[in-house]
Amino acid sequence: MIERGHHDMGGLPAGKVKRAEHDYAEWERRVDALAVLMGGKGVTVDERRRHIEALPPEAYDKLSYYERWIVALTQALLQRGIITTGELARKMTQVERRG
Repeated sequence: MIERGHHDMGGLPAGKVKRAEHDYAEWERRVDALAVLMGGKGVTVDERRRHIEALPPEAYDKLSYYERWIVALTQALLQRGIITTGELARKMTQVERRG
């Protein structure tokens, strides 16, 4: 028997779906664009999904939709050796200093 993952809401009550259109924040548009660009480099939707589904339940519940995407894209970059954790840490420090 396959155990249901925390992310798997299929068949469970989850509340109403908001079908209204909404604007995206600039950073969300950038994450989407980054996903498209990385797709051209071989990072597939399935790879992103695998990283999202691997999030611990508390992280999955806390993060927004596009925050999960950026975590997944980051994991793909790290696993492929495109960036290192040191490079990521340095860049995050630079961004934090920008305020």
